[in-house]
Amino acid sequence: MTVPFQFTLGRNLHVTICPDRAQMGAAAAALVQREVARAVAASGRSRIVFGCAPSQDEFFTALVGQAAGDPLPWTKTDVFHMDDYIGFDASHPQSFRRYLNEHFLNRVNVAAFHPIQGEATDPTAEAKRYDAVLRAAPIDIVCLGFGENGHIAFNDPPVADFDDPFRVKLVEIDEACRQQQVNDGCFPSIVDVPRLAATITLPVFAEAGMLCGVVPTRRKARAVHDALLGPIGPACPASLLRTHPRAHLFLDPAAASLLPSSLTAQPTATEHRILPVNS
Repeated sequence: MTVPFQFTLGRNLHVTICPDRAQMGAAAAALVQREVARAVAASGRSRIVFGCAPSQDEFFTALVGQAAGDPLPWTKTDVFHMDDYIGFDASHPQSFRRYLNEHFLNRVNVAAFHPIQGEATDPTAEAKRYDAVLRAAPIDIVCLGFGENGHIAFNDPPVADFDDPFRVKLVEIDEACRQQQVNDGCFPSIVDVPRLAATITLPVFAEAGMLCGVVPTRRKARAVHDALLGPIGPACPASLLRTHPRAHLFLDPAAASLLPSSLTAQPTATEHRILPVNS
């Protein structure tokens, strides 16, 4: 594969397979930059939620470059993140707040950053506080990755609820998800990975104006396959993208490697196929 190409599942899930991670991140960043500018032009403000993980590195690198070329919309943008470990403060090397600061917030001037306080002495109260902050106004964009077990944020299959009454909740992290943190190089062993986290829930994704997923590596290939072609439901929380009215998914060839050739064959560089969505 030498150029990106697209296909659409149903009418609303637009999938772009890029030749490599750098081009994948750049394509997603260009989309997000346009959408932030559009939201600010429409209402004077935008609200965006970011996922924080090594899978997002190329996306954030490209987004910093996009913002440098058009910084004004970001000065009118409120930034949120989707999860964090209970007990970690913002200075902890594996805090998602630290990741977001280092990869984006220290480089781009935004209107405000609203963090989950993982070190709060009362995590339940902190989850309720962040729930209220998220509900205060619509979320325009959620930028996300997939977990190896199909999670989005820390909505692992055992705790994922498409009709969750909460917008933020405390969860016990699934063992497969904890092992992924080791696979990503974030922790030396699974015993070092925290067991508890605060996470936004699936209705936050469902209610956002747009979803932008960035999913690289062969380790995510099964999750990508199941999200696009398996049953829609909590067994693969990322399948929620197929129910969303404006969802975009950016993949590298490794992440797309388990998709059938009927989807990934590329007869022409400009082909854009529309395929039925399975439910």
